[in-house]
Amino acid sequence: MKKLSIILVILIVTISCKGNDSKPADSLTIKTEQNKLKRYQIESGIIHFTSTITGKVLGSTMTGKGTETIYFKDWGAIELKDEKSSETTHIKIFGKTKEETTNKHSINKLDNGEWYTVDFDRKEITARRSMPIDMITAFHPNSDAGDAGKEMIKDLGGKKIGEETFMDYHCEIWEAMGVKQWVHKHITLKIETTVMGITTSKKATKIEFNIPVPDKYFKLPDFPIKKEESFFNNEDMNFNMDDMEGMEDIDANMEMLSKLSFEQWKKMALADESDEEMQNMSEEELRQTYDMIQKMVKMRKGN
Repeated sequence: MKKLSIILVILIVTISCKGNDSKPADSLTIKTEQNKLKRYQIESGIIHFTSTITGKVLGSTMTGKGTETIYFKDWGAIELKDEKSSETTHIKIFGKTKEETTNKHSINKLDNGEWYTVDFDRKEITARRSMPIDMITAFHPNSDAGDAGKEMIKDLGGKKIGEETFMDYHCEIWEAMGVKQWVHKHITLKIETTVMGITTSKKATKIEFNIPVPDKYFKLPDFPIKKEESFFNNEDMNFNMDDMEGMEDIDANMEMLSKLSFEQWKKMALADESDEEMQNMSEEELRQTYDMIQKMVKMRKGN
């Protein structure tokens, strides 16, 4: 993910230099030591979800279902998601139907900004900094992470479209880039989205808030952990603008990035098959990365 990291570093540096006249334009210090991270307005909980997927794309019919359980404590600073799903694709070729079924099991854990992804096929765990959390920390250091997240959604064109009771919990309904979310105290309880003819729905079926959540629920499988570098790894990182090449093209590059749809950007990002980290990113991680880039581009342009 080296190329992407370089792009993000340049964007962050140029945003800071443009937006803060009190600091010299030749350097920037980013601090990643976080205050106590508070993502939710509820201290702890366990939530069980079911999900469905259905639709047609390129002449193929896709169906699927899954389950997900989220365990969290410390106001969401520590959270583990355990998801299992099955997707079946029916492909018609020369009048014959071919059926392919894919089963997936994924576990992701957030621990105060550190993001762990379990790969059951390779029997290994990848550890990296959570880009959305670090972006919120970098640009909104004194804000509640949930409130800061809402502001970032607004900056990306998202908006609150209503309120509704779901599972006896009052929710705000937010919509951004075709995704609708039912959110209770910064916790998403329901999601609906349609992308390229594929409709995905996920909703909570059992909710337990403010209960003791034992440490055993946050344990990861006994796989080796592979640490991936991030430009947010160190407590302090100093960048010198004189050391960066091609800065004269930054505005043109940002203009190009701002016009890319998610699908266009994803195609470009995945074009380099030698970039193993990018190739292994989930759809959600790719979407988060795209959103963060668009956020930084808008901040750089003053929008």
